[in-house]
Amino acid sequence: MFKPASKANTKLILAEEDNIQHILASLALKVTRQSVIIAKLSSYPRKNRTKKALWELDNLRRSLHLLNYVDSPQFQRNIQRALNRGESYHKLVRAVAYANGGKLRVRTDQEQQLWSECSRLLANCIIYYNACILSELLERAERRQDYQRADAIKRANPASWSM
Repeated sequence: MFKPASKANTKLILAEEDNIQHILASLALKVTRQSVIIAKLSSYPRKNRTKKALWELDNLRRSLHLLNYVDSPQFQRNIQRALNRGESYHKLVRAVAYANGGKLRVRTDQEQQLWSECSRLLANCIIYYNACILSELLERAERRQDYQRADAIKRANPASWSM
């Protein structure tokens, strides 16, 4: 059983609704970047109403997310699956970047950055290639009406790999 530490100030959120919608629309339409909005909000006094309303809204959304997580085993599985896919991607990038026995032969920060970018590019190419293969396999399974195989293919992670 969860007991809230405090009650959300919904009156403040509703009073600042226009400002909040303006900020969210600017982000959604890519008119401005998050960093610009954060910098602007950080420059305001601590008691700024819009900043407080955003904190309240954030607390409310996090609470709803946590309650949904606790209440829904399917939601938990979806989050775990997404985390596993992210970890698989990073594992693949590390494997692609591992060369020369794990010893980097770069001399500058720029060369190191280039090495990292190339590793990510190669990993993304591998994932794209795997996704193409999985798509073709899925189409074949669906044409043959092999729904069990199709479901297994849908659960496959294109970032998976083995040596």
